Amino acid sequence: MAHLLHPYIRMFQTTVNKTIEFSGIGLHTGSHATVKILPCGKDKGIRFIRKDIPHAPVIKAKAKNVVATHYSTTLGKDGVTVSTVEHLLAAFYGLGIDNAAVEVYGPEIPIMDGSAAPITELIMEAGIRELTQPRRYLVITKPIEVRDKDKYVRLLPPDREGERAFTIDYTIDFSHPYLSKQSFSITLSPAAFREEVVSARTFGFLRDVELLRENGLVRGGTLKNAVVIGESDILNEGGLRFPDEFVRHKVLDLIGDISLLGVHIAGRLNAHRSGHTLNHALVKKVIKNPETWKVVEFVEEELADVSPQFRTALATA
Repeated sequence: MAHLLHPYIRMFQTTVNKTIEFSGIGLHTGSHATVKILPCGKDKGIRFIRKDIPHAPVIKAKAKNVVATHYSTTLGKDGVTVSTVEHLLAAFYGLGIDNAAVEVYGPEIPIMDGSAAPITELIMEAGIRELTQPRRYLVITKPIEVRDKDKYVRLLPPDREGERAFTIDYTIDFSHPYLSKQSFSITLSPAAFREEVVSARTFGFLRDVELLRENGLVRGGTLKNAVVIGESDILNEGGLRFPDEFVRHKVLDLIGDISLLGVHIAGRLNAHRSGHTLNHALVKKVIKNPETWKVVEFVEEELADVSPQFRTALATA
């Protein structure tokens, strides 16, 4: 059977073409940080390096290194952490970047304007370089789901055998007069990511801000880096970027979280009221249930099953 490949599907792994640098304030810590993204070789994956700490500890962007999922995704190892990584990880995954070294001078990735647009623009300006190692695709072969009451997130096999697309269907439902039910669907590609998801901003309710700050969160939050929802309106000057910006941002977060599988997905993802904690629970469940997927890569323009090697890599990385 012919393999149904979208035009954006790459045969080989990629990295950024040259060093990228940006700075800003962390949404939750309020701390200033500088980030440098450096080109990386094949099979290196995404690695965060805390350059502001002696010996520059390295934290791989892997599911096993997730240490917190409360209002953002935090990676950590041996007591060293880097928080709010989801927007940067989404930019890498959405643009199809497999390998990069992320040097961080601070405890949290800068929130920028609350979306992944500024980071994505910098990556596009730097360019994307193709490497020589084949890219791997995790093909979902059996449904797999995690659920918490009416909240759920699940992965399903592609609609057609041999298809390599990744489709996301997401629904949110808040009990708020301004923000209620929104649904959004996308077949992910670099172009669709940039046009439909990347500029959707993080959001929160004004009524929750004081409580969050008492708990050490959103110390860097302002109307310049988040959409704030009042009792009956949006407080940001200029309003929303999309009528359904809230669900689009949830999709952005989900892309960043699901990227911690460390491989591109071929399949369909359905989510209802999911967040960082449930997203990560799905990633962990996928890793623990290899009978629900296989991993393929291109070998001389043909797809070969490399699942055994990938399972070993998951266990040892």
